[in-house]
Parts: sequence; C-alpha cells; structure tokens
Amino acid sequence: MAGKPGRLGTWLKMIVIGGGICVGGPAFVMWVQPTDEELFQRYSPELKKKSLERRYERQKEFDDFVTQLKEYSKSDKPIWTVQEEALRKKREELLRQDFANAEEAKARKEAMRKESGLSSSSSS
Repeated sequence: MAGKPGRLGTWLKMIVIGGGICVGGPAFVMWVQPTDEELFQRYSPELKKKSLERRYERQKEFDDFVTQLKEYSKSDKPIWTVQEEALRKKREELLRQDFANAEEAKARKEAMRKESGLSSSSSS
C-alpha cells in the first residue's frame, strides 16, 4: 500500500505534463507563426506588386471553382464523376472548335487559290 501514493503522484505529473504539451504546443505554434499580413509585409516590393496585380484574378478563379463545385454537387452522381464528364465535354468542344477552325482555314486557303488563279491540285 505504500506504493499507491507514489503512483498517484506520477499519474498526476503525467496528466499535467501531457496537458501542457497538448495545449502548449499548438499555442506556441500559433504564437510563433506569422499572420498573412506580416508575411505580405516581408515581401520584396516586386513580389508585393505582382501579388496585388494577380489578386483579383486568383479570387475570380477561386469563385469560379466554388461555383462549379456547387453546380456539380446538385447532381446525384459523385462530384469527381460529374467533374470528369464536364472536362470530357469541354475537351470535345475544344476539338470540335479546332476542327471547325481548320476547315475554315482550309476553305479560305482554297478560296485564295481560286482568286489567284492557281489550280487546287498544285500543292505548296
């Protein structure tokens, strides 16, 4: 029975030390970590200027991204599936547009050949 008070003291010490580490560690990190404003003030003037110029663009991209996520979440399918489908549709649309542009360029080239009097069978 003489050993029990020592064990209780050990347990209390460990609880106090563990609590100090669990609470004090994150508190210390929060105290040491600089805020966004402090980091921005440490930037060189060139980086500050570049960051301020791109701020609106980044905010717009983020807003577009969040809007797309909200749109994707309305579907019954998982978001990543809907996102893949949207990317596939976008790629297909770009390919169609590229094909239409190539056809248009080909038609213009043929029209220019006819105007200049060259035959369509000759190649450059």
